[in-house]
Amino acid sequence: MRRRVARRLQAALATLALAAATGAVLSAPSASAATGGATGYATQNGGTTGGAGGQTVRATTGTAIHAALCGRATSSTPITIEVEGTVNHGNTAKVSGGSCNTAAGVIELKQISNVTIVGVGAGAVFDQLGIHIRESSNIVIQNVTVRNVKKSGSPTSNGGDAIGMESDVRNVWVDHVTLEASGGESEGFDGLFDMKDNTQYVTLSYSILRNSGRGGLVGSSETELSNSFITYHHNLYENLDSRVPLLRGGTAHIYNNHYLRINESGINSRAGARAKVDSNYFEDSKDVLGTFYTDAAGYWQVSGNTFDNVTWSSPGTENNPAGPDPQSNTSVSIPYAYTLDAASCVPSVVSRTAGAGKGLQVSDGACSPQTPAPTTPAPTTPAPTTPAPTTPAPTTPAPSTSAPSGTNLSIGAGSDGSGKADGTSYGNVRDGDPATYWSPAGTTGYVSIKWGSPTAVSRVVVKEAAGATGRIGSWRLLNADTGAVLSSGSGAGAVTFARTTLSKITFEITGSSGTPQVAEFETYAG
Repeated sequence: MRRRVARRLQAALATLALAAATGAVLSAPSASAATGGATGYATQNGGTTGGAGGQTVRATTGTAIHAALCGRATSSTPITIEVEGTVNHGNTAKVSGGSCNTAAGVIELKQISNVTIVGVGAGAVFDQLGIHIRESSNIVIQNVTVRNVKKSGSPTSNGGDAIGMESDVRNVWVDHVTLEASGGESEGFDGLFDMKDNTQYVTLSYSILRNSGRGGLVGSSETELSNSFITYHHNLYENLDSRVPLLRGGTAHIYNNHYLRINESGINSRAGARAKVDSNYFEDSKDVLGTFYTDAAGYWQVSGNTFDNVTWSSPGTENNPAGPDPQSNTSVSIPYAYTLDAASCVPSVVSRTAGAGKGLQVSDGACSPQTPAPTTPAPTTPAPTTPAPTTPAPTTPAPSTSAPSGTNLSIGAGSDGSGKADGTSYGNVRDGDPATYWSPAGTTGYVSIKWGSPTAVSRVVVKEAAGATGRIGSWRLLNADTGAVLSSGSGAGAVTFARTTLSKITFEITGSSGTPQVAEFETYAG
């Protein structure tokens, strides 16, 4: 017992010493410096509160930020890190610890949860140094500037992304930030706000993205379609060539943004992506909406937008602009409440609220800025790759194996999913053959059934391949159109839920006792 106490005391003293040496100041738990609460898709899937309710730490260097992460009791202990000053390569070193996984030359938020990074005082600038978010959840980044992050030349950081998310990331709210570069790819810069490899439930709000070749992408290729449920609102996109954003698959809600001088292409919906584009103001720009540089079509629902001096190119094999008279070619359901400002006042309200150092003001829904009150919700502790569902227990006490009546709607439908193991196929879950199967690339992942038009479903049956029964542990059943959780539980079998009309339904495996093998993912109307 004495040895354990001594070891803990030594660890605590070491953390204090490291904090002092790196410029971190520890304080007692207090209200978060972050203001307001998350909006958009970041409110779903259990919500996004960051480090609310935990300890608050002041940091003036990147090393101090890493030290604060490493000084926590666990990788999910809530913490708010208030940053002031300039963070750069020279003051950002790797720090080791059981509650962190950091690297030199980049702010590394890896395999952690429940963290807020917020700029305070005279402001926080991440100069030529990007922010990684990897295998993490419940992250808030607010009121900071990230500038001139390079992927080539010197110095390099974060693959060239100002803020980049990758590998099983859930619930991130980025708010009132300024992301900027000084040129395009030929000058060594890449994306300002990128999401890849199963990143979901993200909101970018009241932010500025400017002076770059690429605004940001969702999905790294036409076959990497695991990213979804992203909201962009009240942002200024200024002097960007393209990707504002580039969407490969998934669902995005894009509203009340001001697009100014988009030089080549704007919202690029590709590979089956579905974007709801509401009350934005597009100004002095070209091809602000459509499918570009590919023949893999994407879709959009448009309403209330203003197109001010926007030019449109002619359609081609790999060029499908939505204009000059943009019309909806899909419908997108949004699961959260929001208030639209009229597009006509978007340039004004965005200019007064968006970006770092604007007092964290937001629109009141009637085009007037206001400062929201600080919020101090209780901390949450979702796991990095298995966040808590937004709905309670499944509608049935436990899956059963009884066969439903009616037609299996999966036969003849489409399918896709997260990574797949060699020799397996998404189509195997809808071919009616129990001898074929899909396996994720690891022990978790998801597979979806999709239809060309909205389809009513109230029951599914998940069957494991012979010889692999019992491997599926925890799972969630999702309305892939909206991100809503229809049911959750453990083990394969039949699940009944409230009748829902949707175009795509997803079975997400969040825990397993080995590599799952899903032989059939059957869907039924009743």
